[in-house]
Amino acid sequence: MPYVLRDDWLMAALESLMKGRAAFDRDDWTTAFALLSEADRLAPLGPADLDRLATAAFLVGDDATSLAVRARAHAAFLDHGEPVRAARSAFWLAFMLLDRPSQRAQAGGWLSRGRRLLEEGGVDCAEHGFALSALAFQRITEGDIEGALNTFERAAAVGTRFRDEDVTALARHGHARALLRMNRRADAFALLDEVMVTVSAGQVAPIIVGLVYCSVISACYDVFDLARAQEWTDALSRWCLAHPDMMPFRGQCLVRRSELMLLHGDWTEAAIEAQKAADWLARTHSESDAGAVYYQWAEVLRLRGDITKAEEAYRNASQAGRRPYPGLALLHLARGDEQAAGAAARRMLQDARDPRSRARLLGVAVEILLAVKDRPAAGAASDELSQIATAFDAPLLRAAAAQAAGSVALADGQADIALPRLLDARTLWQDLGAPYELARLRTLLGIAYEQLGDHDGAQLEFEAAHDAYERLGAKSDADRLLTLVSRPAPATGPLTGREVEVLRLVAAGKTNRAIAADLSISEKTVARHLTNIFTKLDLPSRAAATAYAYKHKLV
Repeated sequence: MPYVLRDDWLMAALESLMKGRAAFDRDDWTTAFALLSEADRLAPLGPADLDRLATAAFLVGDDATSLAVRARAHAAFLDHGEPVRAARSAFWLAFMLLDRPSQRAQAGGWLSRGRRLLEEGGVDCAEHGFALSALAFQRITEGDIEGALNTFERAAAVGTRFRDEDVTALARHGHARALLRMNRRADAFALLDEVMVTVSAGQVAPIIVGLVYCSVISACYDVFDLARAQEWTDALSRWCLAHPDMMPFRGQCLVRRSELMLLHGDWTEAAIEAQKAADWLARTHSESDAGAVYYQWAEVLRLRGDITKAEEAYRNASQAGRRPYPGLALLHLARGDEQAAGAAARRMLQDARDPRSRARLLGVAVEILLAVKDRPAAGAASDELSQIATAFDAPLLRAAAAQAAGSVALADGQADIALPRLLDARTLWQDLGAPYELARLRTLLGIAYEQLGDHDGAQLEFEAAHDAYERLGAKSDADRLLTLVSRPAPATGPLTGREVEVLRLVAAGKTNRAIAADLSISEKTVARHLTNIFTKLDLPSRAAATAYAYKHKLV
């Protein structure tokens, strides 16, 4: 009887193993992970299947299991006399641990072991490219950029010679990052774009996909090239749709994706990515990423108007070692605590030293310093931002600088000087596809038009900004702007310019939905305009409004 049970047990293990391999081959990572885990529970897997299980675990986001199983695979390859594959396992372990400050000594140990195995084996193989790439990354951390550049070139040559796309992509992307450190941006991004073509086409291992993509997005953020970051994010997102159970992105990478979505007005998707980052943090307890994850979640909450929860998230970010600025300073301003906002703005500028860090803070500092009536400090911050924007020549910084300069001019009562700068900023924000920033800019344009006496023009800008806030879900911003949107009509006539447009479309027989589509405003705003029209003209119905429009030759 025991032998029958053992046979059943072995058959079950073999069935799980065969099905797990098949699932792995068709990129069904969740199923592969479950089946290979079951097979391993019933009977310890061999080295190749342990390698599959470690890869599947990583791709579904179970890093702890992936690390443990990959270490077993390394030992099993050694036991089976396969030092080259054992070395590759060691390199994968090292690359997984390099971004974890508390485990960098372990990463270095795995790198050393992998290199030693290759040296002792004396085999000419693609894995030498991994060894060289690891050495090059080490040289970057030591400040030897020229040495790293040469080593990455040697690693890429190894990958090319053995036609190993994983080695080639890793080495070339590292080469590009070294070029960026040398401020050779054009050469660096030409190489990164070439690497990303390979990555987005799925020609490299999924582990390399996440590693290279996250590095490229980080490089784009370093130089404020968000258009390129968005382009490659879209390309990778399409690739990921074919692998719905895969989690190639982690920690900081998820934060960057959320930041891009927030910028482009996809606030629901931004919240989803931020939640993924929070879930990943809960599983891994990553000390290095905790601050960034908490801060991004706070940004999502602040923009949606959830001040209390946002403040708690900023506090968590601070406790995790991430300075909670500029978000916390803006939260103080939104709450009406101008004294706290002003103190935060001055402190964050004192703490930030390098131009890149200051560039991310100066625009917010101008807004807050103007709110607390510190015109000299606001002007100095605006001038500094303009200088940095000129140096980097990035559309994002140029938009922020133009907006800051326009704001300062408005504060000085110089609307004629502010207007062209604000119009430049509007064009740049439109080109960047940043609806929230564009709405904030249009509010400033409305104020400029008011100062210049163009009340209808001001009202149109205020309404456009308010509609954008409503579509985004920026409730606090929409509420603050409502007083500007709902101002009474100027004495030049009973109806504003926008109300005349709405009346004409009503007279043309259009519904509220059709009017909203024609004017790019919400149905709620159309209804508010109609209420104002009926009240101002003392009209009882749409039919009466139509008659009025024809009688007064508005149609």
